[in-house]
Amino acid sequence: MLIYKIVLVVVVFSISLFIAMYSTYAERKVAAFMQDRIGPDRAGPFGILQPVADGVKMFMKEEFIPNASDKMLFIMGPCIAMFTACISSAVIPWGGILTIAGHQVSLQIADVNIGILYVFGVVSMGVYGVMIGGWASNNKYSLLGAIRASSQLISYEISMGLAIISVIMVSGTVSIKTIVEQQPGAHWYVFVQPLSFLIFLICAFAETNRTPFDLPECETELVGGYHTEYSSMKLGFYLFAEYINMFVSSAVMASLYFGGYNFPFIHSFGLSPNLVTILGTVLFFGKIFAFIFFFMWVRWTVPRFRYDQLMRLGWKVLIPLAILNILITGVVMMVK
Repeated sequence: MLIYKIVLVVVVFSISLFIAMYSTYAERKVAAFMQDRIGPDRAGPFGILQPVADGVKMFMKEEFIPNASDKMLFIMGPCIAMFTACISSAVIPWGGILTIAGHQVSLQIADVNIGILYVFGVVSMGVYGVMIGGWASNNKYSLLGAIRASSQLISYEISMGLAIISVIMVSGTVSIKTIVEQQPGAHWYVFVQPLSFLIFLICAFAETNRTPFDLPECETELVGGYHTEYSSMKLGFYLFAEYINMFVSSAVMASLYFGGYNFPFIHSFGLSPNLVTILGTVLFFGKIFAFIFFFMWVRWTVPRFRYDQLMRLGWKVLIPLAILNILITGVVMMVK
């Protein structure tokens, strides 16, 4: 079982990195489609090798560390961002139970009963990677980007946490796997908690620094934001972390609100348990890719907020709505 778990860890991390790498390719293709362009088409058939070329470019670029920077913290910043992004996927149930050589293997690295709390704890640590990197650069643009990022992430984590409370009230658990198992077929929590899902979705854009909430790295105002001074794979770590966070956020939303690996009529076709598990995992990734496409669609459709609008939305709109949703959920549960 230990060997199976180690293999599962390697597979999940490899898939996360692979999807993060090819999300850059998908984003450029989606942007080209939105703007009636071709997009990457030179490196390999249909430009499919463009992420590989970009990765080689990142490794081959000169590694530059400013003389006035705090060198140890300058190196730690992107490492923390990448590390927290990778380990946040450990509690996500990617599928049901597989039977291999007579052994039952769960497609979840760690089935802990505080899965939601674990995700929030790890995500909150990611703020340190951004803040340390911006401060250690000893660059005013980087510092402003880091301050923006930390205040934005902390503000929207409150709204996100409050949105999740209503789901916890309905499900009675903080285990992600148990929440997924409570949504068989199409009995998804998005139909029970639509406002909670909407708040969580908006907060996910802010937590991943995606447009229209990409103020921490706003090129028109801050050059490159908190990673202005970074180059080579240190910059690559920050960029990879953003796409991995987008992938993990999509997986969490699919698990909490769209049934995870459950799908309608799951037991109506007489399929073997292993085939049902594999099919559920494939469809789960289909839900994740749909969310990732939505992230990209919004980026090339909605303009960027001003920073005062961003903070006003978080504190004066989303937090009161999340608290109101908790009160309504409590009243409905008491009436039932």
